[in-house]
Amino acid sequence: MAEWQARDGHLAAALPEGAFRFIALDVETACGDAASICQIGLACVREDGAIETFATYVDPQMRFSAFNTQLHGIAAEHVAGAPLFGAAIAQLGPLLSRHHLIQHSSFDARAVRAGCARFGVPDVAWRWGDSVKIARRAWPEFIGNGGHGLAHLKRQLGLQFEHHDAGEDARAAAIVVLKAEERMGMPFDEILHQPGRRAPEPIYPVSDLIE
Repeated sequence: MAEWQARDGHLAAALPEGAFRFIALDVETACGDAASICQIGLACVREDGAIETFATYVDPQMRFSAFNTQLHGIAAEHVAGAPLFGAAIAQLGPLLSRHHLIQHSSFDARAVRAGCARFGVPDVAWRWGDSVKIARRAWPEFIGNGGHGLAHLKRQLGLQFEHHDAGEDARAAAIVVLKAEERMGMPFDEILHQPGRRAPEPIYPVSDLIE
């Protein structure tokens, strides 16, 4: 499947080591159940802004819906022999627990919590930030005007990535944060504490919301 060559690169990469400013995390799911994580992607950002990506398939122990497979290209044959959720968390936990994590919307943290609850894994005490909130503060003009989903930011900011690949979406979220820091002249943790413009939640296309 040539269209998924980027995914192959993430899957072949070793888990990054060392200290990072932050790590962006994205998940893809097998079906409508938030606990059905079938891929986890990381984008680890060094002090100099360099990004190291990693991704792993996860056997969700659930059926794959045709809709989700069409969206992200992952099916049962791709996760055959992949680690189960608990094993994936055990592998990634030591790295993720000591860094500030960035998700694009609240879905990824919710999916991890759902996976912990479903598979009897102790809940993880990870620090989460939201790149949607960061983007809203950096580009308030998109509120009610396309919103801050990755698909719209891709068009507006000229981002290049394969949407709905966990490694690629994590990298895109990391780049959004870096661009927001450059635009606002402050680090991401300070941006998160800036007052945001009060507005209704933007309406994203369904394909932006489904992982």
